[in-house]
Amino acid sequence: MFTGLSAFPLTPLDDTGAIDERALQLLVTRLAEAGVHSIGALGSTGSYAYLTRAERARVARLAVGAAGGVPVMIGIGAVRTEHVIEHAHDAQQAGAAAVMLAPVSYQPLTDDEVYGLYADVTAELSVPLCVYDNPGTTRFAFSDALHARVAGLAGVAAIKLPGDGAAERTGALRPLVPASVAIGVSGDQFAAGALDAGADVWFSVVGGLFPELALAIVREGGPASARLEPLWALFRRYGGLRVVATAASLLGLAGARNLPRPLRLLDGDARTEVEAVLRGLG
Repeated sequence: MFTGLSAFPLTPLDDTGAIDERALQLLVTRLAEAGVHSIGALGSTGSYAYLTRAERARVARLAVGAAGGVPVMIGIGAVRTEHVIEHAHDAQQAGAAAVMLAPVSYQPLTDDEVYGLYADVTAELSVPLCVYDNPGTTRFAFSDALHARVAGLAGVAAIKLPGDGAAERTGALRPLVPASVAIGVSGDQFAAGALDAGADVWFSVVGGLFPELALAIVREGGPASARLEPLWALFRRYGGLRVVATAASLLGLAGARNLPRPLRLLDGDARTEVEAVLRGLG
């Protein structure tokens, strides 16, 4: 399942702060019908860190049910290893095809602690695991040596690299990890370059809301990505999550308060900018 476009939808909330189940199912169904290669529920775009265990288990079941047979990967990150394992079991029971794990922490982690986290979790899994390298949120930066060490664990099937520098890093990592481990990229504006450099899969924020635009980048590369530069500029300025959540609200695909507090949708001039870019992209 770790090829092509892996689209990461929002986990929209309603005005009461509960999971907006209808909106979630609609978003996932749109992705499946567009022909994405896999779906990543409860990633950073899916606000996994803000949800309870029960909410996350429910989202996992809804996403798998709405995906129409498209493989679904479920994010399982949490601060404590035992809680990660609980989320992993919930994801597997929901029918997840894979799970994704970032080394979430409050205290800074050492390399040995991160390796131990993945060793403990993979020992409990019956589905493949994707290593989520996301220093922007975890404040933990994987070295290539640590990636190679973790990739040697049974059950590790993919690495999700941060976008900046991913094109160069893909080539550096390829000889260090088993051939069975896919190397993928996040950071949407960097995806075309990383795919051109040999990355196997793009884990996409924009693909979770605009799958057709993202699939065009998978097919065409740089020219299709360049057409989305106004959107990438918004991502750089405001963050991809707030931009896509605001866009989803403007398009009627999610409500006006679809992010978990304290996160908020863009308003004022920023919201007007998003609306203008959407019009420009058709």
